[in-house]
Amino acid sequence: MIGRDSLTLAAAVTFTVAALASGPAAAEISDDVVKIGVMNDRSGLYADLAGEGSVIAAQMAVEDFDAAGKDIEVEIISADHQNKPDIGSSIARQWIDEEGVDVIVDVPTSSVALAVNEVVREKQKAFLVSGAASSDLTGSKCSPNTIHWTYDTWQLANGTGKAIVQTGGDSWFFITADYAFGHALERDTTAVVEENGGQVLGSVRHPLQTADFSSFLLQAQGSGAKIIGLANAGGDTINSIKQAAEFGIVAGGQNLAGLLVFLTDVHSLGLQIAQGLILTESFYWDLNDQTREWSKRFAERNGGKYPTMVHAGVYSSVLHYLKAIEALQSDAGTEVIAKMKEMPTDDPLFGKGSIRPDGRKIHDSYLFEVKKPEESSGEWDLYKLRATVPAEEAFRPMEEGGCPLVSQ
Repeated sequence: MIGRDSLTLAAAVTFTVAALASGPAAAEISDDVVKIGVMNDRSGLYADLAGEGSVIAAQMAVEDFDAAGKDIEVEIISADHQNKPDIGSSIARQWIDEEGVDVIVDVPTSSVALAVNEVVREKQKAFLVSGAASSDLTGSKCSPNTIHWTYDTWQLANGTGKAIVQTGGDSWFFITADYAFGHALERDTTAVVEENGGQVLGSVRHPLQTADFSSFLLQAQGSGAKIIGLANAGGDTINSIKQAAEFGIVAGGQNLAGLLVFLTDVHSLGLQIAQGLILTESFYWDLNDQTREWSKRFAERNGGKYPTMVHAGVYSSVLHYLKAIEALQSDAGTEVIAKMKEMPTDDPLFGKGSIRPDGRKIHDSYLFEVKKPEESSGEWDLYKLRATVPAEEAFRPMEEGGCPLVSQ
């Protein structure tokens, strides 16, 4: 039993964001309520890129969908999985078995997402992944109950990794977070490096939430590799880059490749340190008028902090989920996921897209470069666009993923 007053496991805040449903429209909605559980890191190294911002994004999706006006009651709860698979699984089971949660969203930390993926499949509910990266979620671990929404390790490797190799960065050494995400990102980037004529000289793995990267950076420095690939994220990436600057690694002729860098990471580092970093994202607040308008509304509710692609993915996935429920007049998990795949996606943040049978959400991907301080016009004006990767090229071809749903 996970107590509702335990902040380390279950969230203390519940949001009811629509009026009580009534009449035929709610006839097949379980308990007459669509209950959304936002699970992520709310206190650790991924709290800025997901955390409370993902709850805000889910709320905005419900409001913009106008659930109340459509006589659908939606309730949002949240929890901190502490980046631990056993805690994530326990929360998922309690939410589904005891609290009537219909869909779990976000879940950064791939090891946690893979664990929750199995629970949701067993319980035949719905899982919308925005924060986790492992491409195994649409590969060997694909599920009829899961959609992988925002980004993945194959996309990152074939965006950032390929661009760097093709511009001369043909020898690599990896500093890798020692869990499912880091392993998948190193694996997928290694494949891209080697396919494009480069070589990997070595790698070293570090525990999640590492404070001191000195020994890992010294090994990378000693390798002589042109590129030090950072197969980590959030606070670990920030610490890696800061300490690499202190060691004079870039000044010594090697370059860093931040394989997963978020807007909040660059903001934390500052342009003086982060300038010139090449990175891949699925969303940036300043892409167009629609992204700018939504991001301004988000920032007003998030203490002035602008959204990451994870927040955008939560909004987009919840919005599409609610559209599928409206179409089905039901919140039965497996059926809703099937309906989501059947319906084209369309929202102000990602534009038009689709969801493949393996659960991969398809949309454009973007290669950005972090601006120099003198190029920035404001606190969150951090990126300049280098290239747009079309949706049909941005993600791994479905037939190459090994998803059992596809082979069937």
